[in-house]
Amino acid sequence: MFAYADRPNFPPRYNIAPTQPIAIVRIELGERRFALVRWGLLPGWVKDPSQFSLLINARAETAAEKPAFRGSMRHNRCLIPASGFYEWRKVGDGPKQPYWIAPKDGGLVAFAGLWSDWGSADGSQVDTAAILTTNANATLKPIHHRMPVVIAPGDFERWLDTSHTEPRDVKDLLSPPPDDLFTAVPVSTRVNAVRNDDGDLHKPVEEPAPALSAGKPNTNAGRKETKRTPAQKRPDANDDQFDLF
Repeated sequence: MFAYADRPNFPPRYNIAPTQPIAIVRIELGERRFALVRWGLLPGWVKDPSQFSLLINARAETAAEKPAFRGSMRHNRCLIPASGFYEWRKVGDGPKQPYWIAPKDGGLVAFAGLWSDWGSADGSQVDTAAILTTNANATLKPIHHRMPVVIAPGDFERWLDTSHTEPRDVKDLLSPPPDDLFTAVPVSTRVNAVRNDDGDLHKPVEEPAPALSAGKPNTNAGRKETKRTPAQKRPDANDDQFDLF
């Protein structure tokens, strides 16, 4: 499925947070190559990263027009292999319930990603990436209104081939995945702490019963790209952004 020239050897991760390395596959000199890049895209034109919000995702519907993403949409598209991702759902007035969202049949999926190489004035360079998101499918809608774009294996080449395809040529790939692709399993709130990074995070827990809410408005509707600064931590009761793995 993920054929590329490299043979990486690194331990599995179960709880990746923004600014930490994520795996991507991209085209380099005509070959698919594996790379570890920082999760949180920095456009090349950024002068001072400390003054620029960290972009961990990009809305697929508008990425081709946004200054932060349009260069990468045209020249730097990538695949982000993943065994799943976490999402949080508000349950009444209590804390958010995390869910492990994974392919129903196991294995890996490929999220649509964008990468960018950023260089500082002292000559150092860092590659960064963001995940494209789209409207949630029927499986995810009860939990969250957005989800990652998933690229099917038969479309890998078209998505990665920025030499021959422009953003308009791959627009049809940026739609919600099939409703039966993923399952959503409630898991422990241990995932809220970055220090917890083990396989037990995927173990199911009993789903809490929803509590009656006092008619609070839906604050998720119409959200734009989620931006985080490096100082921000894992999701809390005020954060509605999914986190890879």
